[in-house]
Amino acid sequence: MATTFPNRWFERRERKAVMPAKPAHRTDYGFVLYFMLHSLGFVSVTLLMTWGVFVLFFLAIGGFSVDGMMHHLANLSTRYIAADAARLDHFKLILGVAHMVIACAIIFFRRHALMPRDAKVLEQAA
Repeated sequence: MATTFPNRWFERRERKAVMPAKPAHRTDYGFVLYFMLHSLGFVSVTLLMTWGVFVLFFLAIGGFSVDGMMHHLANLSTRYIAADAARLDHFKLILGVAHMVIACAIIFFRRHALMPRDAKVLEQAA
């Protein structure tokens, strides 16, 4: 009878084949979260600025007084309630288009804020 000795090279090779392969790269969830929070902040501030333009418009047509603004808003609301469905749809279309145009203009003028201010964050992510 022959005695066989274990082959160490073969055993190491078998262990490597059984172990799962490591992924080539890992997702940096911290950077993804930072990007999402930065984007959410940009969209939120742009939305608030758009609503502020509408408030400024009503202040301007009200003679830059709160009383005049409320008078124009009361006039608008009574006409809105009395309008038929076709006029309401047309008003909503005008309001939506105006909102989109103002938002696009604000985004154009704030395009520098899309990228984070800190360049080190971008260098670390690369």
